[in-house]
Amino acid sequence: MRLSLRLTATLAATATLAACAQGPMAQMGPPDFTPIPGEAPPPNARLYSDCLAQATANAAYRRVHNHDTEMIVFTCTGTAARTFYDALAAWSGGIGSEFVRADRTYRSTARVERDLFGVDYCSTDGAGDHNCVISLNTGPFLKPIS
Repeated sequence: MRLSLRLTATLAATATLAACAQGPMAQMGPPDFTPIPGEAPPPNARLYSDCLAQATANAAYRRVHNHDTEMIVFTCTGTAARTFYDALAAWSGGIGSEFVRADRTYRSTARVERDLFGVDYCSTDGAGDHNCVISLNTGPFLKPIS
């Protein structure tokens, strides 16, 4: 009897949690397909567009992925990368996202938590070789069709 009461209480709690987890989804209604409003881009947006344009012109992009994220990674070099790297100096210093690895100094747009997957960053060897990596999260559209 005691086991039956515990089992009943456990099943009731599980059903309640499941109902709560599904409740908001049921109340959301149909998706809203209204375009998201935009605004004029800030000056730093030009750093991204210049890097993406240069990487695209040079076909310097590739697919990267992990267990649940698909991305295209664009790599720019030269003037576009140097300008982006220089612009990151104060930002990266302020958020603690400048680091040195294998004789290169890196500056990222966000702190690196675990690895560089999904992080936009630029680097230099200090002798004029600059590059930047911009990650574009695409969702599952990039997955190979099997």
